[in-house]
Amino acid sequence: KNLEAVETLGSTSTICSDKTGTLTQNRMTVAHVWYDMKILKGDTVPGKRDREFDLKDPTCNALIRIATLCNRAVFLSGQSAKEVLSRDCQGDASESALLKAVEVAWVDEGTTTKDVRKKHKKVTEIPFNSTNKYQVSVHEMPEEDQHLLVMKGAPERVLDRCSSILIEGEIKAMPADSEYRAKFEKAYMQLGGMGERVLGFCHSFLDKEKFPKGFAFDNEEVNFPLEGLTFVGLMAMIDPPRANVPEAVEKCKSAGIKVIMVTGDHPITAAAIAKNVGIITEDVAMKMEMGEETKTAVVNGATLKDMTKKDLDLLLLKHEEIVFARTSPQQKLIIVEAFQRAGQIVAVTGDGVNDSPALKKADIGIAMGIAGSDVSKEAADMILLDDNFASIVTGVE
Repeated sequence: KNLEAVETLGSTSTICSDKTGTLTQNRMTVAHVWYDMKILKGDTVPGKRDREFDLKDPTCNALIRIATLCNRAVFLSGQSAKEVLSRDCQGDASESALLKAVEVAWVDEGTTTKDVRKKHKKVTEIPFNSTNKYQVSVHEMPEEDQHLLVMKGAPERVLDRCSSILIEGEIKAMPADSEYRAKFEKAYMQLGGMGERVLGFCHSFLDKEKFPKGFAFDNEEVNFPLEGLTFVGLMAMIDPPRANVPEAVEKCKSAGIKVIMVTGDHPITAAAIAKNVGIITEDVAMKMEMGEETKTAVVNGATLKDMTKKDLDLLLLKHEEIVFARTSPQQKLIIVEAFQRAGQIVAVTGDGVNDSPALKKADIGIAMGIAGSDVSKEAADMILLDDNFASIVTGVE
């Protein structure tokens, strides 16, 4: 976009890269689901039936219903002839992945997502935001003459709002020390460790007396319960790394350019993907527990929040390979500033509206041509037309 930027790109010493869509293909598919305390496979290859979950299980039915209703993605029209998993959707990548997974399941039951949504009219919703990390909607349940509240989001945030869990269709109490919570944690880690992005799902049947048909739900001054919900399950999506990224990362490293990953994903997921593409070379999970000095650091957004500038500067000095996980867009800016204090020339990639401050602050801001928002393109110095990390490296060369 501007030519001076090209010179800067040539002298870049650190690249802070976003994960989704830059390092990965941004083609998510639901690889696993977890309910009734078991991990089951999903369909990942169009036209091939691999899935092990079954809508005849009441818990599974509830999970698929939440994923259908608490979801704003829709199929683009005129694709009924295409395999469900190959269809194009309007909506973000995770929601589109969920939409395809539930559609495949509903079609086998002789219905469609569209019909299920039509039957359960949405009466209010609280959209996803990066502070709460969850999304909620309330729907009419015509058969029961009552409302159903559905929520999905970062699993730990969703679980925090639940006081019970659905097991084989029955609601079981889930106190703070419940073994259910420990089993949830284990499944979450196992799925995250495979580099999958995990979402949690819960629901609640609202009281008929307090919330009769026609009740005026208010999503600003929330007048319906968001606590004491019933946890239903997890769905885990895989977003495969782009084929030429590992080679590109390798090139950067051999040219002395640090590649740092900054993502909103869970640290376990982030580390797994970073390892896949070669941003991290050692097994971090093991090292983190043993607490030994390593050249690799996986930093959680929550930890970063409590760090002083000095702490952060020290961290960057000590470690060669760094992954920042569960970060907020504001933190991206803090990370860029820290590298600049250390005398690095920083390139940053970003696609969201809220990445703009970091793109502006960077020595060279790189926006995504396909997935990028107009605001991020405005703030950037350079736009990647193919959204591909490997193109940055070609640019540097």
